[in-house]
Amino acid sequence: MLTEATLRWIGGLGAAIVCVCLLAISGAVPLRYNFRNLTVRWRTTLLTVIAFTFVIGLLTVMLSFVNGMQRLTESSGRDTNVLVISASATDEAFSSLTPEAVSGIENLPGISREGEQPLCSRETYLVVNQPIEQPRSEGPKRRFLQLRGVDNAEIAARVHEVRLHPGGSWFSAAGVQQGDADDDETVVEAVIGEGAARELGRDASNWQRDSVKALGRLDVGDTISMGGRRWRIVGVMQSAGSTMDSEIWTYRPLVAFIFGKQSYTTVVARCASSAAAGKLAQFLEKEYKVAPIKAFVETAYYAGLSGTNQQFTVAIMVVAFVMAVGGVFGIMNTMFAAISQRIKDIGVMRIIGFSRTQILTSFMLESLLIAFVGAATGCLLGSLVHGLSATSVVGSGQGGGGKTVVLKLVVDSGILSKGMILGIVMGFVGGLLPAGGAMRLKPLDAVR
Repeated sequence: MLTEATLRWIGGLGAAIVCVCLLAISGAVPLRYNFRNLTVRWRTTLLTVIAFTFVIGLLTVMLSFVNGMQRLTESSGRDTNVLVISASATDEAFSSLTPEAVSGIENLPGISREGEQPLCSRETYLVVNQPIEQPRSEGPKRRFLQLRGVDNAEIAARVHEVRLHPGGSWFSAAGVQQGDADDDETVVEAVIGEGAARELGRDASNWQRDSVKALGRLDVGDTISMGGRRWRIVGVMQSAGSTMDSEIWTYRPLVAFIFGKQSYTTVVARCASSAAAGKLAQFLEKEYKVAPIKAFVETAYYAGLSGTNQQFTVAIMVVAFVMAVGGVFGIMNTMFAAISQRIKDIGVMRIIGFSRTQILTSFMLESLLIAFVGAATGCLLGSLVHGLSATSVVGSGQGGGGKTVVLKLVVDSGILSKGMILGIVMGFVGGLLPAGGAMRLKPLDAVR
């Protein structure tokens, strides 16, 4: 479904194309004259088109990254869930809730139940610094994995609406199992998101495993190293498109034992409807007196994880401006060169009756044609990244923490419209000054 902002960009692009078409129709100079001159100077024209292609293609890729991050946070969570963290925290990674503070939440009215069991998951979430096994010389040496400890895996899965791929299972009540036959040490059982499985599968040692070769990710039975322990994957979550895609789940008491995180960080409660979730969140914020807490409808919480999006957007604006200035100067140089080679042509055209405005229109059309072809090619090449996976760090804005997430690059109609509009604007600005210079040439001086 197209958003209002996307529709505005598409409308702007349509208006720009209509203006260019009207300019071409109203121009008295035959269009074949412009095409002939562009093909005669094909080397210069080609270099300018390549410059536009690079600028718009790079812009498309960068915007697809931000778009993917936005889609990731917007699609995470459920509007029927209420997420609770401590009052002083901006992110669940910094939250600290005592057992006494969270024990009464599951009994509040409005929370859904399965039989006698309330759909309320008490969780400990933390970000683990994991050294990368056999890192590439030019690549990062460590990553920040998201680990979520839950008291009851099946209830947590029901609350978060997470399912496992066939062949997997949730970890056992003990959360551990015996290691290999020649290893007396127990290994920790874990369930992992698809994105994290792909990311961890990139380690050089993991590429020797049959599961990685076949699926492109770790699978049930594979092991990883984290927190000084070996962890065995017992299930892979069908989690694409949400932040759960980058998480590892395990039994919560083991998180407390291995990483020293004794307190809860999060409580997530499932309600029957979004209206009920809103009422519960409001009650917890204003009337729950057991402990100082914050309560959010889950979708609102994830939508607030926009710090990284804002940073990337600002960076893209700066980079786009610098590249646009370079593109403008590039097309100005092309058009000035074209005019210097065709001064006598311009003089003859003026003598035989073409007006200054018609000369201006003719050269502007050449500039816009170069820009249009370059922008369209850049958008086409940039759109090839659509659907590819990328790894980034998402934070909660001011004071938020960083966590490694795996996302899908998204190139939509809004991004393509932005790229085309920027290209047309660059062509217009870059062609205006040279075309104005051609318009001011005096006929007799030009033919001498």
